[in-house]
Amino acid sequence: MAKQYETVIGLEVHVELATKTKIFCGCSTEFGGAPNTHTCPVCTGMPGSLPVLNKQVVEYAMAVGLATNCKITQVCKFDRKNYFYPDNPQNYQISQLYLPIARDGYVEIEVGDVKKQVRIHEMHMEEDAGKLIHDEWDDSSLVDYNRSGVPLIEIVSEPDMRSSDEVIAYLEKLRLIIQYLGASDCKLQEGSMRADVNLSVREVGAAEFGTRTEMKNINSFKAIARAIEGERARQIELIEEGRQVIQETRRWDDNKESSYAMRSKEDAQDYRYFPEPDLVPIVISDDWIAKIKSQEPELRTEKLERYKNEFAIPQYDAEIITASKTMADLFEATTAICKKPKKVANWLMGETLRLMKEHAIEADDLKFSPENLAKLVLLADAGDINSSVAKEVFEKIFTDDIDPDQYVEEKGLKTVNDDGALKSAIETVIANNQKAVDEYKGGKEKAIGALVGQTMKAMQGKANPAKVNEMLREMLK
Repeated sequence: MAKQYETVIGLEVHVELATKTKIFCGCSTEFGGAPNTHTCPVCTGMPGSLPVLNKQVVEYAMAVGLATNCKITQVCKFDRKNYFYPDNPQNYQISQLYLPIARDGYVEIEVGDVKKQVRIHEMHMEEDAGKLIHDEWDDSSLVDYNRSGVPLIEIVSEPDMRSSDEVIAYLEKLRLIIQYLGASDCKLQEGSMRADVNLSVREVGAAEFGTRTEMKNINSFKAIARAIEGERARQIELIEEGRQVIQETRRWDDNKESSYAMRSKEDAQDYRYFPEPDLVPIVISDDWIAKIKSQEPELRTEKLERYKNEFAIPQYDAEIITASKTMADLFEATTAICKKPKKVANWLMGETLRLMKEHAIEADDLKFSPENLAKLVLLADAGDINSSVAKEVFEKIFTDDIDPDQYVEEKGLKTVNDDGALKSAIETVIANNQKAVDEYKGGKEKAIGALVGQTMKAMQGKANPAKVNEMLREMLK
């Protein structure tokens, strides 16, 4: 009988915090910018420069720690991790090894109908390194220090995950918690959330872990899932052939859908950690923890329950809307104005998702205002515009955030509620479409559709289709 294997996975997740300035200096953390323009003597590691800790970094780290059920280390400190690499200007990184800010937490995930806890071993604060840009034309590497000193938290899980589905569920849960807290935008494509995957395989039932490999900085959920499947298959193949899995760091190449070895994995003592001499320990009082806890916003789990109870929208709608903080904020703000939660949910679930897909944008990139969506909901609900006009107007709101009242007025798109004008148009259509009239009277129900279409055309699309249908039937009796 073929051997059965189990995958054992732990993650190290790096998250760039949403502070305006870096962790130890006043330089901007904004993404982009010309190379080496968001820099100063501190974040480029100039001799004699001294770090000063950004308080907001500590508060964001505490907020994430508390929201993931961690214990906060009330006296914590920074350490130096010494290594040479061209993007590391000081030749050391200020991190936390011995006393990280938070530890022993968990997040609950759900895959299918199965709930489980993924334990968090620890969470520590550290500074990011710069970025090497490899110029193939010149065959040279250039370094950009804009990212150097951007504040990070690293969240280290226990090896509790057993499949790529569990890993993605864990990452999505973490991302939503952190986004709802406002601690980071967690944009994988901009590198503000990155995951290192530690993976080993063992025979089902074995007590010992297998030899693990680490895959670095994979920057999309799909790539992470592919990397896990690829590495699992590679390790099983080695074991089946009687060869050894080597403990090493590997890089996943998503284009080739395969990984390759970067370096054999060293142990922590190679980094010659020692306490950071330029920074004092951080003392976190009970009051400070209580203050951060009291500022915690409503997270997704509570929002889901409230939406179903307060707004009476279906579970499915609530899940889609709360899967993005931007979308949830938009839903709540629009509903507060127009007081029609189900109608707002329909616009977000239908046209908004369709246009997001068409324009290839994420919910975080939505630019239209709740005021304009609320106006559109009210216009359509009052029958002032029909459904096809409403869709046309929404497309303009989606791309240019236009004022729908103004747009409908200027373009003359209001539904014509003048019964006389409508009756006259229908009489003309009946007179000019004898074939369709005979078919309808002969019992061919579908023929009414052609007559409605002709009337709508005569009214330049400004009639209410339901009313046209009703009047046509009345007049054809």
